[in-house]
Amino acid sequence: MENAPRPIKLLTLHEVAEILRKSDTQLRWMIHTDTAPPSAKIGGRRMFREFEVIEWLDAQFENGSSANGRSSA
Repeated sequence: MENAPRPIKLLTLHEVAEILRKSDTQLRWMIHTDTAPPSAKIGGRRMFREFEVIEWLDAQFENGSSANGRSSA
C-alpha cells in the first residue's frame, strides 16, 4: 500500500478566529501586524493550513507568550 499524502485541511479566517477566541477583526489586525499564524489569499479568501495553525499555537505555548506578545506568567 502506498503512503498517500494526507490532504491539507484549509481553514477560513472565521474558523481560525474561533479557534483563537478572537474576533475576525482582531485576527485581521494580527495578520496586518505579522503576529498571526501563516496564511495566504486563495481565490480572494484568506485561508490557513490547519497544521500550521496548530504548529503556531504550539510555538506560542513553548515561548510562554500569548498572541499579543505578553508573557503568560
